Amino acid sequence: MNNKTVVITGANGQLGRALRIIFPNAIALTRQELDITDETAVRSFNWQPNSVIINAAAWTNVDAAENPGNFQQVDLVNHRAVQYLAEVATTHGLTLVHISSEYVFDGSQPIHSEDEPFSPLNVYGKTKADGDLAAATTTKHYIIRTSWVIGDGRNFVNIMQDLAMRDIKPSVVNDQIGRLTFTDTLARGIKYLLETNAPYGTYNLTNEGQPASWAEIAKIIFEKSGKSSSDVQPVSTTEYFASKPGAAQRPLQSTLDLTKIERLGFIPENWQDKLYKLLDKPIIRLS
Repeated sequence: MNNKTVVITGANGQLGRALRIIFPNAIALTRQELDITDETAVRSFNWQPNSVIINAAAWTNVDAAENPGNFQQVDLVNHRAVQYLAEVATTHGLTLVHISSEYVFDGSQPIHSEDEPFSPLNVYGKTKADGDLAAATTTKHYIIRTSWVIGDGRNFVNIMQDLAMRDIKPSVVNDQIGRLTFTDTLARGIKYLLETNAPYGTYNLTNEGQPASWAEIAKIIFEKSGKSSSDVQPVSTTEYFASKPGAAQRPLQSTLDLTKIERLGFIPENWQDKLYKLLDKPIIRLS
């Protein structure tokens, strides 16, 4: 990492903000400063030799991606823009770090390895898979596949806290299984790969721990918010989305195999430990 300039795109997003803390000397670019969907702007940016691009920009509204009127923009952000970044990385000899998603899979496997074939269920997942393929066209690349991201901004944890405060008893799906990923863990993992000169390629990166359902996580949040876990009403994904026409189909199994990155020496913190620290409550693990 010595003498390498780090350029963060999507610097105002949840991950972007965490990356700015981990890489305090980085060039942090918002969309206003560099619109990565503008091929001319990407090509003409003053890329410095030996730089690292960390692409934290993405279209993440999974349901809105299903609207045909958004198809072109979703593909532009999640796929074409990555292609533009990969091309300048190749031209200037840069390293490209790109953030992927477990939505590139259909969730039929209980745990997903880095080399599982793509099988997306929705438009968002298809464009993320295409973005992964684009990122892999440049030699010096890291594709970081993650899931269930929690960071500085609107996320599942603070949404559940807000519902608890307002005495709302939400229905939460109990058949989607995975692990939370906290953005500081994600940022530290990226830094670790760069600083250790890890082999280029794809790496799964989430927090560690026993996989759980969204409903189980919501129950923890409600309990630590001073409410009853019974306020959370577990429902199946089919039941939850029955009244939501046009919603994207979700993978039911989102757990990523962390063996590859852990063999390199990066061991992510347990997601439950991170959650309890965020909630500032004693740690009580799921059984």
